[in-house]
Amino acid sequence: MEEARCVLDRLRRIDELKSDGAPADVLLAEVRALLGEAEAWIEAEGGSGRAARALESSREALADEPAPIAG
Repeated sequence: MEEARCVLDRLRRIDELKSDGAPADVLLAEVRALLGEAEAWIEAEGGSGRAARALESSREALADEPAPIAG
């Protein structure tokens, strides 16, 4: 249950940062942290199924993203 709470808290934080106009690199760092927390949640729940596949797809997509340009 704690893992799920971490994911939900991170999602709220990302939403707040986005609403506040946070820079892309800050949002990207939060998304990376979210993926780690989601992975912990999936492992706590048994580590298989649609959620695990969705997490893997998200990790692959994030790995393919170019690094943000510092400005």
